[in-house]
Amino acid sequence: MSAESRNGIVYTETVVFAPPEQYAADAPYQLAIIDLERGGRLTVRILANSPQERAQIGDRVVFVEERDGVSYYRKPATAIETSETAKPLT
Repeated sequence: MSAESRNGIVYTETVVFAPPEQYAADAPYQLAIIDLERGGRLTVRILANSPQERAQIGDRVVFVEERDGVSYYRKPATAIETSETAKPLT
């Protein structure tokens, strides 16, 4: 499956400040449920170095990598620079 086919739109999101012990070093981090472009929903981690890079509901996100069974996504660079927001998939 290509990375492009794993892209999607943020359905809902949250920032975790008090994680389980095994993820304490990562906090705070963002989790999101996304509507995949190919259909279906997936719970993912959002990669963001600052609050401005965090994804919001309706934002388009792109697949970055999978680590230990966890899918990592981020907003496309153009969306971060322009605050461009896509509409959720229906």
